[in-house]
Amino acid sequence: MTNSELIARGKSVIEIEIDALQQIVTNLDDDFAQAVNTLAEAIENKGKVVVIGIGKSGNIGHKIAATLNSTGSTAVVLNSQNALHGDLGMISDGDAVIALSYSGETAELLDLIPFVKRFDVKIISITKSKDSSLAKYSDVTVCTPIRREACPLNLAPTSSSTAALVMGDALAMTLLEKRGFTHEEFARYHPGGSLGRALLTKVADIMRQGINIAVVPNNATVADAVAAMGYARTGSCIVVSPDNKTLSGVFTHGDFARSYTTGENIGAKPIEDFMKKSPISIQEDSLAVEAVKIFEQHRIDDIIVLNAQKEVVGLVDSQDLARLKIV
Repeated sequence: MTNSELIARGKSVIEIEIDALQQIVTNLDDDFAQAVNTLAEAIENKGKVVVIGIGKSGNIGHKIAATLNSTGSTAVVLNSQNALHGDLGMISDGDAVIALSYSGETAELLDLIPFVKRFDVKIISITKSKDSSLAKYSDVTVCTPIRREACPLNLAPTSSSTAALVMGDALAMTLLEKRGFTHEEFARYHPGGSLGRALLTKVADIMRQGINIAVVPNNATVADAVAAMGYARTGSCIVVSPDNKTLSGVFTHGDFARSYTTGENIGAKPIEDFMKKSPISIQEDSLAVEAVKIFEQHRIDDIIVLNAQKEVVGLVDSQDLARLKIV
């Protein structure tokens, strides 16, 4: 095959799987809501989610369980081969079970279901049809019908496994929202690496303050602001009300350069004539990850930090995030 043919084949696989996802979006109905409610009830009653699948469905099941665990919903994967030799002990009354099988006719899974149903649990199946055997044994069925597999032989689980994976994500993320899972809770489950630092660290922990920020009153001159920036070695100057507390605006080196090119002697002019009014700010008790989002959304270099009384207490410089390994 030529490179062009290989690329075309790759695109075809992706397009087939996209089509599969569009199908499951179209078919999403009240059973999905019932499945989320069933999972929420189990978690709220101190139960857990038990995920079961065979082959590729089992691999998808591991990912679904990992996503649930990382978002505060306790989940375990039941190995179907070991289940009949003691591992059924991981199931408890009040749990919710997610059973995955695209065909809904996987013999090993169907053989296990009667033993699972001896427990007081709700079974949610993710399968292609409500007419399948697995669906008939389930309390709730979330259907993932597809037109075809992306495999050229229409055999290897591709579109079907992608559909199951995405449905698992949809269940987990909707469950997260229903339960009111917060940034702080997410941070508790992700303490490692830059993500953990960003989620656990507060803005007050990383902000510049004191002599490391430039602050002038709004009756100051441009020269005063430039001098303050030079002293603090920063690229921006915070302008506050005469009581030196309430935020009025911000003046940057960029603002100075643009104004200076006009040829005017702007040094003696009021800073209020050149500052940006109503600059973007953040609360000191906010998570550092919120500052990261602001930098990404607004393409700015600095964020002014306020306390609960709306007083200026510091500044977050985008360059500090990398130094502190927040990003």
